[in-house]
Amino acid sequence: MTQEFQQRLAGKTAFVTGGGSGIGLATAQRLAAEGARVVICGRRQALLDEAVAGIQARGGIASAIVADVSDEAALTGAIEQAAKTYNGLDILINNAMAYTWGSIEEMSTEDWHANFATSVDGTFWATRTAIRLMKGKGGAIINVSSICGELGTAWMSGYSAAKAAINNFSRAAAAEVAMDNIRVNVVVPAVVETPATRDMLADAATRAGTERLIPMKRVGRPEELAAAIAFLASDDASYITGISLPVDGGRSATLITALD
Repeated sequence: MTQEFQQRLAGKTAFVTGGGSGIGLATAQRLAAEGARVVICGRRQALLDEAVAGIQARGGIASAIVADVSDEAALTGAIEQAAKTYNGLDILINNAMAYTWGSIEEMSTEDWHANFATSVDGTFWATRTAIRLMKGKGGAIINVSSICGELGTAWMSGYSAAKAAINNFSRAAAAEVAMDNIRVNVVVPAVVETPATRDMLADAATRAGTERLIPMKRVGRPEELAAAIAFLASDDASYITGISLPVDGGRSATLITALD
């Protein structure tokens, strides 16, 4: 890997859900750059293969397991397989998500539930599995939430509710396993330039309107989320647990709705 990053995670094994693109990919790359053995999971083999090849080309250690995070058996099996391969699990990144949008009035029960299967259920299943694997030696769990879980967002009630659930689940988990030296934290992005937001941000007017609401006047980059996640995963954050860390250019810090 490049020499610009410290090897804070050397010898550690990390599992990243949704690691084939966006924040998950950037996180897998950053953790590998800091010395971790990284296992990424997702539903699309081609994306996973490309991600692994890119990390390995830079000298990192990476592998991939195809698994649907909304499938309990597939997800827990993938994490257990990774731990068996690398003799344990030190870091879990719950990044995978799915969402639907639309008005509450028009939303079907199926669409409502779709927001929770990956984001909330998957986070619970993965966290439960990781705790069992980390007990006795400690570890770090970082869950990726959203500003939608902190502030009300019209047309995204299901997604907002799911992300709010992740925030409070993480606090409860942090309190429960702190004595086992397992830390549980959350990073909270606002708008980040990823494949999921590409179409929205491609419209110049929409992008300009979005950036006006952010004090730093720009959307985030996946690498900026990855840097925060890597910090929370490292021993530099050894006394930090139960927090929700905004990585949003100041968006959640202000009530101003239009900045010059």
